[in-house]
Amino acid sequence: MKFVKIVIALIILCGSVSAQTQLPIEPVFKNTYTKGTRNEDGKPGKKYWQNSANYNLKVDFNPVNRLLKGKVEVVYTNHSPDTLKEIWFKLYPNLYKKGTPRKAKFAESDLGEGVSINKMVSNGKSISDFKIDGTNMTVNVPAVLPGKTITFSIDYNYTLNKGSHMRTGQVDEGSHFVAYFFPRVAVYDDVDGWNKFPYTGAEEFYNDFDNFNAEVTVPGGYGVWATGDLKNASSVFQKDIVAKMLTAEKNDGIVDVITEKDLTDKKVTQPNDFNTFKFEAKNVTDFVFALSDHYLWKSSSLIVDPNTKRRTRVDAVFNPKHKDYYEVIDFARKTVESMSYTFPKWPFPYNHETIFDGLDQMEYPMMVNDNPVDNRVDAITLTDHEIFHTMFPFYMGINETKYGWMDEGWATIGEWLISPMIDSTIVDEYGIQPTASSSGGKDDTPIMTLTPDLKGSGSFTNSYPKPGLAYLFVKDYLGDELFTKALHNYIKNWNGKHPMPYDFFNCINEGSGKNLNWFWKAWFFEGGVTDMAIKAVEKTATGYTITVENKSIKPLPIDLTLTYSDGTIEKNHNTIGVWEKGDKQVFVEIKTTKKLTKVVMGSAHIPDKVKSDNNFSVN
Repeated sequence: MKFVKIVIALIILCGSVSAQTQLPIEPVFKNTYTKGTRNEDGKPGKKYWQNSANYNLKVDFNPVNRLLKGKVEVVYTNHSPDTLKEIWFKLYPNLYKKGTPRKAKFAESDLGEGVSINKMVSNGKSISDFKIDGTNMTVNVPAVLPGKTITFSIDYNYTLNKGSHMRTGQVDEGSHFVAYFFPRVAVYDDVDGWNKFPYTGAEEFYNDFDNFNAEVTVPGGYGVWATGDLKNASSVFQKDIVAKMLTAEKNDGIVDVITEKDLTDKKVTQPNDFNTFKFEAKNVTDFVFALSDHYLWKSSSLIVDPNTKRRTRVDAVFNPKHKDYYEVIDFARKTVESMSYTFPKWPFPYNHETIFDGLDQMEYPMMVNDNPVDNRVDAITLTDHEIFHTMFPFYMGINETKYGWMDEGWATIGEWLISPMIDSTIVDEYGIQPTASSSGGKDDTPIMTLTPDLKGSGSFTNSYPKPGLAYLFVKDYLGDELFTKALHNYIKNWNGKHPMPYDFFNCINEGSGKNLNWFWKAWFFEGGVTDMAIKAVEKTATGYTITVENKSIKPLPIDLTLTYSDGTIEKNHNTIGVWEKGDKQVFVEIKTTKKLTKVVMGSAHIPDKVKSDNNFSVN
């Protein structure tokens, strides 16, 4: 009965067409094109390189006094064309060292002496020429030529924080989540050289893809879950526990690997004074572990790659007192399934994923540290958000420290899209209202603002909803099939590497066959309010013309709800494409024989700041 047509109003023409739009680019990124390490089509260049390391980690952890004694042996390979005369390390536990600058607020009682380096050996020689500055450590070394390796052996210890939980620390008297616990070599890349940004507790991480062999020794009675594959399950868990874990790895059903009866009967770990859990993880950006002497363990698995039939095991490890966690295994399994088959429609890349009942909302390779929540919806959105980080930053090697939006934005759109797949009643509006209300304000800066420079509300909106909305709007504009093709172009080119913002923009342009610079520039490089208004609704010979004004410079979709005199309601949707030429107004022409009585503009994922001009009554 009705036909909708968009007519672009040539009210204000903003100069050039989209194909002529150029993105501002910093010299450091231009230099990568000159050096041949990156290409302007978004692909890695012929001379692209990245450094890597092999780590052997041996850790003794005492859960009573929280003392961690460790030995890290690392073989670091310099694949760069540069000669390295110093090596930068990250000492992340020094966030809790007295005197370390931090943005996070900690209780004085949780501050201590930080990491103690008891012994350091490099290439067989004792090293004393090193300097610790907060969470950074620099070590002067004999020149490491291109293509050469250097070895380190470091004995160290520190005390894990009891309170002031910031992504790591004691959870309760018998449970701990231990992350960022070893000295590790910082990233040296083709853009900035060494990653010298300190860890302040606010910004997140940037790590190389490395190989880990880890041995974690804990008192008897404690189970350990970690990044990587457990290599000696029968040596640390009792027979029935191992059998149930292996069953879960091969079946779609949910298996209760550790039950309350198992705990009561002390039938979980091998009856030794101490057990050493051995893990192996290849080509991952980090290694973490968690332990508990009283947690339940539910497990399941599913085929994530229909071509190879490869399965991923999904675990939920939790306090039996936390009732919301009993369903987390279902939410986690459905998230992994949705990621593999629907969005981003890429086989889940790792053998397992463990959701551990902790005191945070934080992601790690193959691990999630999630606090218990009060309701089912929160449990769903938290679970899928953190698991989605598997792709970004871990599979894709994102520099979260500088560009938080390159991973948090994806986790946000992942949450928006996957949560309704788990529960169709969910309309997830996470971050939409803060984006609208803060737009154009003092803390609202372009998304490309470096994460450490963000202030106030911008620390949240610039990293989470604003980029998430940008991805969502481009998906809507391109359509699911073309968007998936473009996203896969990005993933194929950059998984296991270190993509930067322009690699992303150019990969999506190239993969979709469309120059989206007109959108990237407005959404990522410019600030300003996000606001639209219905300016007029006029009767025409064939129906109605609705005039919509974009009062910002950012392209937004237009969603109209049309109410007719006979009580019928129709929805009308237009993508960001209506603003592609830079116009400030569009005419939405509706052909109908019905009498239109009311027009309302807006939807759950459009951050319109002033909503009072989004309603129009038709006389």
